Amino acid sequence: MQEFKEEELEKLFKPGENSSKEDNGRVTIIGGSSLFHGAPILALKTASRIVDMVFFSSPEPSVGKVATQIKSKLSSFIWVPWEEIGNYIEKSEAVLIGPGFMRFHKESGLDCDKACRLTKTVTETLLKKFSQKQWVIDGGSLQVMEAKFIPSNAILTPNKKEYQMLFGDQPPEEMARKYRCFIMAKGVETIIYSPTNFVLVNGGNAGLTKGGTGDVLAGLTAALAAKNDPFLAACAASYITKKAAEELYKKVGFAYNADDLAEKIPEVLGGYFR
Repeated sequence: MQEFKEEELEKLFKPGENSSKEDNGRVTIIGGSSLFHGAPILALKTASRIVDMVFFSSPEPSVGKVATQIKSKLSSFIWVPWEEIGNYIEKSEAVLIGPGFMRFHKESGLDCDKACRLTKTVTETLLKKFSQKQWVIDGGSLQVMEAKFIPSNAILTPNKKEYQMLFGDQPPEEMARKYRCFIMAKGVETIIYSPTNFVLVNGGNAGLTKGGTGDVLAGLTAALAAKNDPFLAACAASYITKKAAEELYKKVGFAYNADDLAEKIPEVLGGYFR
């Protein structure tokens, strides 16, 4: 199995010295719920360090109130009214959907309740309507959507549970080939599958099991996918996230959280851009 090497990061897009506003990527992030409003915030916090513009929206009204409050501390994003989301998807090079979306209003039973139906409808409708966009699909969207709605070239970032909910016991290399997508199978050894290839990304530590670290990874993946080949973006995002976790471990062991990871990633990535 081929392993992702550090020198591959040299292929990543680097902003030109004479570039102007919006030359270096625009990303839309769609997610959040009354229960998980912090997840998309972690994603946008990470993405806003990489691209020129991050647009954020949610079909859940309460998330808008939270976003307004967060704007007083983190101003590097634009809150988009839900009725205008299509316009911002159109102008973005990459779109992340799913962080913070709910599978159930309450974790009780297997039936798709109101929260589940909202997530499923929003996810599948947008993926179908804007299938030509570069999508990164994460979190709640992966848990409720049907695989037939996966757009070509989409990047999927499932944990083991989310993968099984979407694909069952089907091998990831076959699913990547069937749906012409890229699957980031997260774990101690993360494997990125493309329709024709797969790459191993080693590294990281147990601190990456903490809540929110997957949202940080998803935000970084979307940011890199805005200006890079999706396979390279997925591999590089996983590699950089693991390296950031290793740097944090040197200082505090496992005593770090997703916010710390989001802060460390630009430092690690910037080291390769100097």
